[in-house]
Amino acid sequence: MTELRLGRTYWFLQNIQAVAGGIVALVAAHWLAPTAAPLVAVWLIAWLFNAWLAGFDTPATRAVVPIIFGGTIILLWEMAVRAYAIPTVILPAPSQIAASFAANTGILWTDFVQTIIKGALTGWLIGAAAAVLTAIAIDRSPFLQRGLLPIGNFVAALPIVGIAPILVMWFGFDWQSKAAVVVVMVFFPILVNMVAGLRATDAMQRDLMASWAAPYGAALWKLRLPAAMPFLFNGLKITTTLALIGAIVAEFFGSPTRGMGFRISTAVGRLDLPLVWAEIVVAALAGTLFYGIVALIEKKVTFWHPSQRRQRG
Repeated sequence: MTELRLGRTYWFLQNIQAVAGGIVALVAAHWLAPTAAPLVAVWLIAWLFNAWLAGFDTPATRAVVPIIFGGTIILLWEMAVRAYAIPTVILPAPSQIAASFAANTGILWTDFVQTIIKGALTGWLIGAAAAVLTAIAIDRSPFLQRGLLPIGNFVAALPIVGIAPILVMWFGFDWQSKAAVVVVMVFFPILVNMVAGLRATDAMQRDLMASWAAPYGAALWKLRLPAAMPFLFNGLKITTTLALIGAIVAEFFGSPTRGMGFRISTAVGRLDLPLVWAEIVVAALAGTLFYGIVALIEKKVTFWHPSQRRQRG
């Protein structure tokens, strides 16, 4: 009980300046801009409550704190749009976005399958597999190491708006061209990380495998690939967002009558901004889920790596 009281006292002393600043901001908002006073009050209450919860470092609070923070942002967004009568074509309220989401679930699902499943996921899988195989070939061949990596750095620096129209003309207007754009975008980041991972083993480990007369395949399977897994998953996590960006942006340069990029461009033309934001919400949720699945697989595969060990204390 004494420790709990001391903890609360310490928290209060730590946040006394923040509390005083929030009160001053609330009073100033009430006198200078009465419309903003409720926004400042909600922000101050949520901030203090979240700061108080963050002091209890438990799994429950670590899950609740970001939820409260996100809910506060959405609530302030809704209040600001209604208080200042912001037009829908500039910034729709979250309630309008939710209503558009509920009214267009069929369209959103069709666009999700077309862009995320067919375009982004297919291209990401093909690009990742090609990058891993190419990295193994580069590890075996000094010629490829000196010749292909500089070309890879050059291609990786090309802007997507430059290569997307070309690939759309080559592969057509359906999802195949979007998958091709994604392959180009994810191939070289994964390749660079995988090549670095295959080199991560030290000389003593390689000499030990050689003393056992292990062939290259055995050394690759039992030593080099396990050592490369943290590097590989680093590249995979980076490219999850690149895959979504590439698939969506490529649809602006040519697409059938479905797809998230196509829907965003046509909805903007009709000034249907709630539908645009609904598509953005779907993309954000898909990207978060995509990244989370890859991170979960990484935790299972590279459980031995120091970065995956839980900190105790």
